[in-house]
Amino acid sequence: MTAPNLAYVALVVDDPEITAGIFENNFGLPRSARTNANGDVPVISVGNSALALFRPDDPFLGPNAKKGVHHVAIEAENPATAAATADITGESSSGLDNKAQITLPEQATCGVRVRLTEPMELPPGTSDIVERIDHIGVASADNAAARRAFIDGLGCVYESQQTDSEVETISENFTSDTYNYIFHTRPSQLVGSMRVTFITVGDCEFEFIQDLTSQVKADEARHDTAGNTRGDRSAIARYITSRGAGLHHIAFKTADTVAALTKLRAAGLRTIDTQGRPGSRRAQIGFIHPSAMGGVLTHFVQREEI
Repeated sequence: MTAPNLAYVALVVDDPEITAGIFENNFGLPRSARTNANGDVPVISVGNSALALFRPDDPFLGPNAKKGVHHVAIEAENPATAAATADITGESSSGLDNKAQITLPEQATCGVRVRLTEPMELPPGTSDIVERIDHIGVASADNAAARRAFIDGLGCVYESQQTDSEVETISENFTSDTYNYIFHTRPSQLVGSMRVTFITVGDCEFEFIQDLTSQVKADEARHDTAGNTRGDRSAIARYITSRGAGLHHIAFKTADTVAALTKLRAAGLRTIDTQGRPGSRRAQIGFIHPSAMGGVLTHFVQREEI
């Protein structure tokens, strides 16, 4: 089975012109413009897909849009037929470039905002630090339900699944001038665990991340230190608590995570990670600070294809 193409990913940012300039000048990706009823929309080509940049108050998004990844647009020759095939009743409207689109209800797609749109015919885009979109991260409440919605319903393709865990073990030493040396460890504690399911759409994947340690209190948000599994799990737990399940971040495939992070820092853009660290699918990942990307959580992924 062939996965449906991803037309674009809609990002809500502080200022679309500024963020488009960063993607164009610092990431080296090609830029174009599309239109909606409210004017031009900056579009950045990435691999075989694209990013469309909007202000939070753009009526095209609907009410109460927050900064971050807002929705994904999946291509369908006939959006109404595709929705009917998935047994989902959506709302018809005019999409980018006046293309026919169907907005699917979030309860039918596990909290992910999805629009089915006629093909956009955008040119591909790559650069010296970005090959394509690697994945779109989703804070998930139920990965099994996501598989049913996106694979059985929308025709996407299963890629892989893994479980990420971080275990903390505390050791103690007692050294006495009379009673000698005693060493022992306390029982290990699971401090963060996630089930990660990858589902292919176009030339990238959805990354559904489900918290498996809901009984563990989430850590406070931090953007001043390199991340780890415990911190990543906490970020998903906080997101689910505050917003519910839904689109969380976007990641770009790169040949060299360290080089990509270094290039952005040299341009004055703030990053969370300064070196690559282990991530899903045997990858080296590195996060950019959301403030550098107009409020969108973004990271690089360096990994070999299998």
